[in-house]
Amino acid sequence: QVQLAESGGGLVQAGDSLRLSCAASGRAFSTYSMAWFRQAPGLDREFVARISWADNPYVADSVKGRYTISRDNAKNTVYLQMDSLKPDDTAVYYCAGARKPYFSSIIAEDYGSWGQGTQVTVSS
Repeated sequence: QVQLAESGGGLVQAGDSLRLSCAASGRAFSTYSMAWFRQAPGLDREFVARISWADNPYVADSVKGRYTISRDNAKNTVYLQMDSLKPDDTAVYYCAGARKPYFSSIIAEDYGSWGQGTQVTVSS
């Protein structure tokens, strides 16, 4: 199992940028896909972006062109750069690690390690 710790959330205005970080520990980070999900009040958890063990990124259509996911295996860290933020982006953002190595998915059930979440609030 891997331990994950997110940081970088906060309160910003529409149009601003934020970068979330997720530090991982406990297993071979470089062989696992990592992802970001978010959950707004009253809504289901939503896939945001994932980056495979092979460093291939994929982002949801709702954030395409505004969000970028990346990873630094030397630092065991995955990042989510969020630009042109909108009030609809307000949510708790969760970092997640895949259950199996060399496996890529956008389904929450395929991720077995989760961080505690970091709040992102975008005011209009």
